[in-house]
Amino acid sequence: MTTYETALGASTPDTITLLGHDLARDVMGTVGFGELAFWLATQRRPSPGETRLFEAVLAALADHGFTPTAIVSRLTLLSAPDSVQGALAAGLLGGGSRFLGVTEDAGRFLNSVVTANRTRTDWDALALETLEAQGKARIPGLGHHVHKNGDPRTARLYEIAEEEGLTGPHLQLFAAIGRVHPQVLGKTLPLNGAGTCGAVLADLGLPLELLRGFALLARTAGLIGQLAEELRNPVANDIFLSVDSNTRSVAPLEE
Repeated sequence: MTTYETALGASTPDTITLLGHDLARDVMGTVGFGELAFWLATQRRPSPGETRLFEAVLAALADHGFTPTAIVSRLTLLSAPDSVQGALAAGLLGGGSRFLGVTEDAGRFLNSVVTANRTRTDWDALALETLEAQGKARIPGLGHHVHKNGDPRTARLYEIAEEEGLTGPHLQLFAAIGRVHPQVLGKTLPLNGAGTCGAVLADLGLPLELLRGFALLARTAGLIGQLAEELRNPVANDIFLSVDSNTRSVAPLEE
């Protein structure tokens, strides 16, 4: 008979085991959800400092107001009020290169530089070389459409990382990019919170392939909040009607 090994959840008639521990006795009521999410992804239990920094990332990414992901969740609930899972899924499926995906993009970008320059610690020089090599290509995590003078999440994440002794090479390189990019771009842009989250997650050793997954994990909580607010104070129908009542018919473009 074929067997399938797993270090994750497994059950017998009397017990449930998770990560080698009895779920009911050792995990429930003892391990916080953020700590558990980290543990599940890495199969190593994070230190208290790692848990604090990881949960700060989750808080930073949870909700950003009426973003497209939030609006589409609310509209889906309006269309299918019997499908909360559909409304959540609609918002999560919108996580891409403009919203939420920046966390993964920044983490991967920084990691590619760090990996190729393992012995380098002259961060400003390395950042300058990296930016010059990029030319006009977009730098993930650089710039923000609202926080032109600095993203408040960025400073706080760096502060927590410093307090916990977890300022690793990805955060150091990202900070250096923030210092030197005006020399290359001719303008000053803020390091955005999503990009900083990517640097943090990479420094914590979380799988690069899953960085967007952690952003989506955080945003799930935010979308639940959006849907809860929609139930209390609905706006989706107004959004729908504002488009529907202002639609103007035009002739198709000539081929």
